[in-house]
Amino acid sequence: MLRNGLAISNAIQIYLQNFIRMRKIVVAVLLLGLLLSGCAKNSSSFTCTYDPCAYQAPASEITQLESYLSNAGITNAVKHCSGMYYQITNPGTDATPTTCSNVVVNYKGALTNGTVFDQTTGSPVSFPLATLIEGWKKGIPLIKKGGSITLYVPPTLGYGPNDQKDANGNIVIPANSILIFNVQLVDVQ
Repeated sequence: MLRNGLAISNAIQIYLQNFIRMRKIVVAVLLLGLLLSGCAKNSSSFTCTYDPCAYQAPASEITQLESYLSNAGITNAVKHCSGMYYQITNPGTDATPTTCSNVVVNYKGALTNGTVFDQTTGSPVSFPLATLIEGWKKGIPLIKKGGSITLYVPPTLGYGPNDQKDANGNIVIPANSILIFNVQLVDVQ
């Protein structure tokens, strides 16, 4: 019986020594993980890259847009490298958005026939710029906080060949439409 008691005592001692050794290993691994995670890049060192000239409207859409601008007597719009046109009403001051910014805006979107398809009413709205149409991604960074701009967006940089419908299924933006946006940049976040 004494031998069995000593054997059990020795087994418990070995178990406790192994348990303590494993606990030290687990603690060491956790500390190493914590140390390495502290060396990871933080979000403030993230660089947002976007080439506004990389994606361009086809020549036929640019010609169609230029024809609209000419017929509407809009002579002071500036051509962007993407093929859209814009007019900066107020360049703004302070922060300049990137495509990785959240932008707070008042805006009105219309078709070339003057039909308004969307606009802010009352309070400005906030959007992650990266989630919006190409025309906004290219145009909004041309102004700073407090600025305003009119964007003339060819179909490819807007909604392209897809009809945009309201909740009732009515078409509010026909496929291949030129879009006109008046945008006031209230804030950049």
